Amino acid sequence: MTEPYYIKESKRMCKESGMDPNEVSRPKNFLSEVEFADKRKSYSEILSVVSFFSNKLLNSLKGTPILVVVSDENGYLLEIEGDETIKSTIEQFGIKLGSLFTQEDTGTNVVSLSLLQKHPISLIGDQHYHTFLHGIACYGTAFHYTDDNNLLGSVSIMMPISFQNPLFLTMLTQAVDSIERELLLRKQNKKLNIMNQIMLSRTRNGIVVTDEFGITTEFNEFAEKISNNSRESVVGRHIYDSPITGDYFKEVLEQGKIVENEEIKFKDDAGNLVVCLFDAQPIYEDYKMIGAFGQFRDISDRYLLQEKYNYLAYHDDLTNLPNRRYINREVETIITELNAGHHRTMALLYIDLDRFKVINDNFGHSHGDELIIKVSERLRSCLGEKDTLARMGGDEFIFLLTDFVSPDYATTKAEEILNLFHEPFQVGTKELHTTASIGIAIYPDYPISMEKLMVYADNAMYQAKSQGKNRYVIHTSELLEDMMDEYSLEIDLRRALENNEFVLHYQPQIHNQSGKLVGFEALIRWQHPRLGLLPPGKFIKLAEENGLITQIGEWVINEACSQNKKWQNAGMEPIKVSVNLSTQQFLTRNLVTYMEDVLKRTALDPHYIVVEITEYMAMEYDYSIIVLNKLKSLGIGISIDDFGTGYSSLNYLKNFPIDYIKIDKSFISEIMNDPNDAIIVKAIITLAHNLQKEVIAEGVETKEQLDFLTKHQCDITQGYFFSKPLPIEEIEKIYLER
Repeated sequence: MTEPYYIKESKRMCKESGMDPNEVSRPKNFLSEVEFADKRKSYSEILSVVSFFSNKLLNSLKGTPILVVVSDENGYLLEIEGDETIKSTIEQFGIKLGSLFTQEDTGTNVVSLSLLQKHPISLIGDQHYHTFLHGIACYGTAFHYTDDNNLLGSVSIMMPISFQNPLFLTMLTQAVDSIERELLLRKQNKKLNIMNQIMLSRTRNGIVVTDEFGITTEFNEFAEKISNNSRESVVGRHIYDSPITGDYFKEVLEQGKIVENEEIKFKDDAGNLVVCLFDAQPIYEDYKMIGAFGQFRDISDRYLLQEKYNYLAYHDDLTNLPNRRYINREVETIITELNAGHHRTMALLYIDLDRFKVINDNFGHSHGDELIIKVSERLRSCLGEKDTLARMGGDEFIFLLTDFVSPDYATTKAEEILNLFHEPFQVGTKELHTTASIGIAIYPDYPISMEKLMVYADNAMYQAKSQGKNRYVIHTSELLEDMMDEYSLEIDLRRALENNEFVLHYQPQIHNQSGKLVGFEALIRWQHPRLGLLPPGKFIKLAEENGLITQIGEWVINEACSQNKKWQNAGMEPIKVSVNLSTQQFLTRNLVTYMEDVLKRTALDPHYIVVEITEYMAMEYDYSIIVLNKLKSLGIGISIDDFGTGYSSLNYLKNFPIDYIKIDKSFISEIMNDPNDAIIVKAIITLAHNLQKEVIAEGVETKEQLDFLTKHQCDITQGYFFSKPLPIEEIEKIYLER
């Protein structure tokens, strides 16, 4: 990888100055105890802001050994927080609080380079001049008063090189952006005197003012919005009675205390979480306290954004709308609440643009993208208070409607959407006309899965297409006349095992560098006597609901092991076969015993069987690590399936005996179109390799996707680009005989 010019320049300077890269180069200048105390005192407010956000960064990376280092504008270290082992290690190199970092003394280092550059930097491994730092990865950036670009200092994170991840630089940049916004706000507040602060109509903060006895005299409009209390209900009452701020005001009025940057949380009347930063201080007139002043800064949105798992994975880059994964998660949440007895209503409006492919083919993808943006803007205009709009990919959108009263709300909304397409869309110099086909699925009064609700909406949308487009169709049972009756299917499913109706198809897994076949994923199919060959999506959910999934899963394991051994006995080159474990099967106490029995009965070398679990199963941490270690001790391979769509944890990847990480196909399908998905895929590959895991990409359908994955060192690929899942006879004919 080519080193940035500033790293090359720094190394050149070190070399010309005669520094020995193999000698430890220690800081030569240190602040005295008095100087250090004075410096921290002068920086106290800045450090309090930096610490607030750096602690959030540390908490978000809990389980990863990192160190957060803060310097002033000259390079003196003022704060070192984080992993104690790294802290004690760097102290051996003379790196401690009060030490001065310059390139002349310490060579190429993240603190000095961060202060010199106008952008975030990374300094990883041998990018350091000194060899004793080659085992460390560093990310750093300067922070300023953004109104006058006055340099204040730098924030850096350091970690063992094995934990490097380009996402850390993004996280650090976001934290420093929050620091700079907060510092600027405080600086601006300092320029105001007390009277300016209580010009209630001009501030966007919630303001509370009391007299010297604690009686509330002012309560501005923003305080009403934040707290959901009216001014009339608060003014004239004793502030000590407030369960939220009463204790703080008591300390201010009785002890003269100044309260700064207190994070307070409470629920509003609707049950929504509100998070504020709260300040309070006495008000003096001629040295006599005449009251107290308090202000709320609502940081709820920022707080919730920081808490949200991987923003990039849940939003569409082109339109900034939520994406398919976001909607799936929201629908799952609502279904869980409905199953728990909550009274909620929900409907999906699946929207597909008519003739979009014609527009794309005739006017080009740039016009197509611009049209998608224009459509999303119009669709936003009819969002109700409790509606969510998402882009599902391509020219498909979805409205998630929740908690509506009238059952007609969904159809009224659909008509409103259709009316949006009466006028053409101005794209560049052209007027483009398109309409929409809409499928409506209203969640029924009995439990169904998220997948089934999506299928209902999708089927209704295609029905609207088939009826002539530019219309909506509501899902009804009549739309499913060509689908199997679920009750009779359940009866058939109970007989399927007895009648030996299940078969396995195998999808090849290809090594990207060598092009060799290295394995198969075994995928179940049901050879239904009346309905023909059914994919797992038609019956696995039903098997999970009626408790048959464990028996079916055991059949899959036995069949896959037996077939693999048959191939080997026939002289085929041995390869791995992977099988999927369901959650119920994974949590079954006899799983390990069953695997032992199957391996013994089939005489298959455990090296040639891989079990795939999902991130959701791994949430049962204590149980999972015991079971996985037992399976590993048998010699069985372990793979995390659908990685990135569940409850991902770096701690799980570090501690679990995992051999493979499978990137979910929802990321792969968009890597050539969505830069965010490409970033996520590259980050997962880097992370997996640093943890000594192999990476498998599933759902690869195009050469462009394969070339991207190969370029970024993905190990193994499976998908329709190579082959769909095939029955045994075709596998033997196409692959094994060859």
